[in-house]
Amino acid sequence: MCGRFSFYQSPETVAELFQLAHVPQFPPRYNIAPTQSAPTIRHPRDSSQRQFHLLRWGLIPPWAKDAKMGAKLINARAETVTEKPSFRSAFQHRRCLVLADGFYEWQPQPHGKQPFYFQLKNDRAFAFAGLWERWISPTGEAIASCTILTTQANQLLHPIHPRMPVILPQNAYDRWLTHSTPVSQLLPLLRPYPTDELLGYPVTPLVNNPKIDSAECIQSLQQ
Repeated sequence: MCGRFSFYQSPETVAELFQLAHVPQFPPRYNIAPTQSAPTIRHPRDSSQRQFHLLRWGLIPPWAKDAKMGAKLINARAETVTEKPSFRSAFQHRRCLVLADGFYEWQPQPHGKQPFYFQLKNDRAFAFAGLWERWISPTGEAIASCTILTTQANQLLHPIHPRMPVILPQNAYDRWLTHSTPVSQLLPLLRPYPTDELLGYPVTPLVNNPKIDSAECIQSLQQ
């Protein structure tokens, strides 16, 4: 699964890397947790350009009775995303990029779970394969939310955790965001990211606390 991630790139870097005309100012985040705002990119049908949005992390299906359901749907398994009622419509019609520059996984150890931080070796920002939905509360409040797809772990992550988030290659962004892309062209993207392009290291247990959101969260304990 993917339960925490970081995104501390500048708006200028984000605009250049993800081909965006405008990116609002936002603070660097080192410990984005479920139900918090996640940086995403969508491509609306009525626009010729990609758009940056902050969405609530934890997908709330349109038929949910309340927003609490989103906390249980922070991830969608790639193997069943076309079948699950919570995700299948969004997979067909409402795909997004969830922006990150690293993510955390936890390894069970005798003294407890040890968090590890993973990032690209080139230290660039990247995008998870995401889905989004719009939910209307009984009082009329509209909440846009998202989830991150996961797949089997690659060789680097497998000793830490059996699953990992789906990281899309840069040349697949348009395919993922385009509404008319057939499912047959989407499913091959839901695979483990190449092992030799990632690095990982143990970090402080401070990341376990979602209230702690500082650069200390991503510092290696091996230094």
